[in-house]
Amino acid sequence: MKAFVYFVCFIVSPALYAEEVKMAFGEAIPPFSFPESDSGIEIEVIGEALAFHNHTLHPKYFPLARTPYVFKQRYVDATMTDLGHDMSLIGAFYGNSAVVYDNVFISLKSRNLKLESPSDLKGLSIISFQGASKRYPKWLKAPYEAKLVTEQNKQLTQVLMLNAGKVDVALSDRNIFQYYSSQAEILGTTIKDVTFHPFTDVNPNNYRPVFWDKKIRDDFNEGLEHLKKTGRYQAIFDKYLNTEKE
Repeated sequence: MKAFVYFVCFIVSPALYAEEVKMAFGEAIPPFSFPESDSGIEIEVIGEALAFHNHTLHPKYFPLARTPYVFKQRYVDATMTDLGHDMSLIGAFYGNSAVVYDNVFISLKSRNLKLESPSDLKGLSIISFQGASKRYPKWLKAPYEAKLVTEQNKQLTQVLMLNAGKVDVALSDRNIFQYYSSQAEILGTTIKDVTFHPFTDVNPNNYRPVFWDKKIRDDFNEGLEHLKKTGRYQAIFDKYLNTEKE
């Protein structure tokens, strides 16, 4: 009888650990997230990584700047990023990076700007994603204090304002900016040539998901590693970016 009991516990125990994981994501960050269809690179990578251990991702969408706050208030079980808040100080657990954002400064090519040091931004108006000033204080502290930084969660607005010359510089991920530039063209706006100015090394630790539950974090990390080993991780990127696997 004991053997039977142990056997039953063994076969049902995996289900006991299957959880619905409510995770905070920023609103509409194509090609990384499309809230209307719960799709996008980041949504699919995180969802499939969690599914490796039978967890189900339930995305919850907020203005990007609010994501760390709803996490701290425990309205959600996890958040896509900490936006510069050290969540380990409140007992949360960081997962491995699901995606990497390549944030760059962008200017109209016709301006011939050189942005090689923070001092090169002096006097320039900047439009960025929400939380950028906190993420990059070395570069943005002075412009922010001079009220020259506008943090905008609608990233199509970044493209249109830069294109119209209403700001001098945009700060955005390359893929996001190029995606919205294509969308603007579809809507009838002629997009001018731009220059991308790398200003920092890409750091995967800048965009790590954060979890309240350590086991779910560990399960996520195992699932993410599985996606990378099997090639599924690259396939998800290729699906949205139409890139060739190297």
